[in-house]
Amino acid sequence: MSFGETVILGAIAGFTIFLGLPFGRLRSGSVGLRTLLSGVSAGILVFLLFDILGHATEPVEGALVAHEWGQLTLLGFVYVAGLGLGLLGLLYAQRLASPRQSGVGPGAMALAEPTAGRDALRLGMVIATGIGLHNFSEGLVIGQSAASGAVSLALLLIIGFALHNATEGFGIVGPLVAIGQRPTWRWLALAGLIGGGPTFLGTIVGTTVTSPVLFVAFLALAAGAILYVVGELIVAGRRASWEMTLWGIFLGFLFGLATDLILVAAGG
Repeated sequence: MSFGETVILGAIAGFTIFLGLPFGRLRSGSVGLRTLLSGVSAGILVFLLFDILGHATEPVEGALVAHEWGQLTLLGFVYVAGLGLGLLGLLYAQRLASPRQSGVGPGAMALAEPTAGRDALRLGMVIATGIGLHNFSEGLVIGQSAASGAVSLALLLIIGFALHNATEGFGIVGPLVAIGQRPTWRWLALAGLIGGGPTFLGTIVGTTVTSPVLFVAFLALAAGAILYVVGELIVAGRRASWEMTLWGIFLGFLFGLATDLILVAAGG
């Protein structure tokens, strides 16, 4: 597989995220339905969190088993620092942006408050950023597989990631659907570029660079950011309807699991 073909297919795998984003433009119905859909978004992210942490931990465990103490120290530091930066960095960044609301995230606000729409848009972009960091690591795997000559594996990964990324688009617009906030097409386009574009960039980097440190760093950052967002969504869901939120989380988790199993069945 040539470099150009690999990059084009990597771009396709990333930009399938746009398939789920238009759901944010749909006019939602009752509060219960909106809460359920927001819960589905949280469930997808919860599954993604487990998946990310599993992959991020593998290189660390590998260094431990191989008794590579220097590598273990480096990867362990990157893992912890990335997770902390992704999680706590968002909190302090929000405090700097909204000093009067320090300690109160958008998920903790009543859905009917005037600022809810603006906060939902901000939270959606945070989700897109977390997913983008994760998708960069997926691009690295695609590029490294192609560069090593494992063409069939690279193709299977592209197909699997494309299917999985299609569900992530809904994960981004979930907070908006929850309050009936319809984003502009421009906002959706930007969210798609932030969430899906890194797969394309990661594929380019992966064809030339093999770095477990880089891989762990982006996964840890993504895990921290997604953990922050899940907390926000759960707080908001509990205020609206805890029952519908839990059902949504359950269904969203199953949805994420199903797409992951498709990837496994494909050999990825």
